[in-house]
Amino acid sequence: MTKRLFDVLASFFGLLILTPVFALIAVWIKLDSAGPVFFRQERVGLFGVPFKIHKFRTMRVDAEKSGRLTVGADSRITRSGHFLRKTKIDELPQLIDVFLGRMSLVGPRPEVQEFIDCYPAEVREKVLSVRPGITDKASIEMVDENELLAKYDDFRQAYIDIILPIKQAYYVEYVDSQSLLLDFKLIILTLKKIITR
Repeated sequence: MTKRLFDVLASFFGLLILTPVFALIAVWIKLDSAGPVFFRQERVGLFGVPFKIHKFRTMRVDAEKSGRLTVGADSRITRSGHFLRKTKIDELPQLIDVFLGRMSLVGPRPEVQEFIDCYPAEVREKVLSVRPGITDKASIEMVDENELLAKYDDFRQAYIDIILPIKQAYYVEYVDSQSLLLDFKLIILTLKKIITR
């Protein structure tokens, strides 16, 4: 209950304060490439219920036709998208999802069904027992995931065999030890990671 109250208050004031910034970014995205401001993709949420996540669009509109994973210097990324991704600003619209109760500020990152299906049953059950989050330990430790995947010829299989197990371990660790204090710590570490980049 305390976590949800924190999420609601933080997302509400965050959206309120960031509205002018969102407006400027929206104009930049529209001027930079054709298409909507937001990228909406179905992800798996609490108890396996699907929802459409909000992110600033950083790629061409038809990007998903070439695959869901982003690898290295992906040619599908727009000029504005490179900056938004590097600074993680593209993730900020997820405050909308937090406010609506679909996500939390901190929690396991929400995956598409394709990759949720690759989770071991016991891990999937545990990870989906909490709201997915905007940030978590996996997001901090694996901030350069795209560059890591670029080293492999079959990057989709590399994501399933190498990246996912690491993420799952972080997710399970979070679910087993979650607390408001841990959430504060992970938010601070996330901001520190973004600034130091």
